[in-house]
Amino acid sequence: MIHWIVAPVILPALLAPFIVLAARYHIGIQRVFSVAGVLALIGIALGLALQASDGTITLYQLGDWAAPFGIVLVADRLSTLMVLLTAVLSLFVLLYAIGSEWDNRGRHFHALFQFQIMGIMGAFLTGDLFNLFVFFEVLLIASYGLMIHAGGNARLRAGVQYVLFNLIGSTLFLFALGAIYAEAGTLNMADLAQRVTLIGAEATAGIRIAAVLLLLVFAIKAAVLPLHFWLPSSYAEAPAPVAALFAIMTKVGAYAIIRVYTMVFGPDLAVTEGLHTTWLLPAALASLAIGMLGILAARHLDRLVAFAVIGSMGMVMVAISLFTPTSIIAALYYMVHSTLAAAALFLITDLVRAGRADLRLTAQPVIAGAVPTSALFFAAAIAMAGLPPLSGFLGKLLVLDAAFESTSAAWIWGTVLISSLIAVVGFSRAGSTLFWKAKATEGAEDAEPATPPAMLSYVAVGGLIALIAAHTVFAGPATRYMTAISDQLFDPEPYIATVLETPGKLSEPTEGY
Repeated sequence: MIHWIVAPVILPALLAPFIVLAARYHIGIQRVFSVAGVLALIGIALGLALQASDGTITLYQLGDWAAPFGIVLVADRLSTLMVLLTAVLSLFVLLYAIGSEWDNRGRHFHALFQFQIMGIMGAFLTGDLFNLFVFFEVLLIASYGLMIHAGGNARLRAGVQYVLFNLIGSTLFLFALGAIYAEAGTLNMADLAQRVTLIGAEATAGIRIAAVLLLLVFAIKAAVLPLHFWLPSSYAEAPAPVAALFAIMTKVGAYAIIRVYTMVFGPDLAVTEGLHTTWLLPAALASLAIGMLGILAARHLDRLVAFAVIGSMGMVMVAISLFTPTSIIAALYYMVHSTLAAAALFLITDLVRAGRADLRLTAQPVIAGAVPTSALFFAAAIAMAGLPPLSGFLGKLLVLDAAFESTSAAWIWGTVLISSLIAVVGFSRAGSTLFWKAKATEGAEDAEPATPPAMLSYVAVGGLIALIAAHTVFAGPATRYMTAISDQLFDPEPYIATVLETPGKLSEPTEGY
């Protein structure tokens, strides 16, 4: 076994208690170890991604217990891509938290940050549905603490709402796992993929109910309408670095749908036939429309960005719901783009907050550092709205191209194009109000000048914008890699064979199964 696969989970899991126990009252030491840990994660994630780039699927068996009985981690092209994206995003978010001193406004920020990374990394690498649930809970517990970091009544209320909705999702997840185990006798995804195909046509009701429940759970995590109500308030009230890190959390739900519904409940499987197009596609189109309308209707910048996240997830889910190789390529490309763009917008929102009385979209005095902040907002807004030349435009073209042969092509094209226009109007209105219509106030010349944000904050946001630009410039190699990922997803036999170590053979049921 190659032990590097477990490192993205183990490293933050060890760093978090070390920070609490050994550096609890020393913010400088916490920062050093937290940044060093994230840099190490980027190196490890890059190594895993390079190893998986040629199609190699690597298995790690905890305690050397073989699947389906033991806990396994699996590194393939998709999981290593998401691990690398998480590690890179974490670095820029952490730099911003340090530069803005958000990490020093409450207790245990860095420990909770590391636990959050641990849960996200585990969710991407696990090969077992039950451990996917476990890692979901780890990242959610950490996110509860991060949500209310630095306190405040509004933040506490949003945190309670966030907890309640996710507890509902966790309960449904347990119901789904119980139903799947009762029907198939296993929760290992590779083993389950083989066993589901052997269920007779007369006994499909139970597994179909389980598949629907599982899809609902992942839709809650991905904030798909009508299960999106928890996101606007939660993300808008969260501290800016926390909300920026949360940009990857909705992608965990999208990742889980891609993984489970290409390998276990594939689009060609009779047991779940029509599940994706009859429910997921309409919900995705509605999410896209509501998200972009929210951008236009928002009266506060933080809620505008939160609705932009809903709209971008709607775009991702439209592509995923088609469940064709071409649509998965589009979904993966747009997932990377929307993660970076949403994180950048949340951090820019905090730059604006630092120089204004509030985030209402009304004309107020010019903020400190208005020129670089407005430039960053302009770039991030173009990216999120899907205007050329940035990667949002290319991602939408890929989605439209993937939908061309769909029976719902007219609905998809109409919704995408109209919602993009609405997003452009919404972001234009917000940008002009914040920066162009800024006005002088009486006595402004005698007032003490506001302190501009720290340079490290601008470096962090600029780094995310640079990554969006790189995602655009290298769109050709990126889409070729996404094509390789899609090919691997729609040919799950090598994955199954690697995990079960019995190519083409169903693992023998044992007593208790």
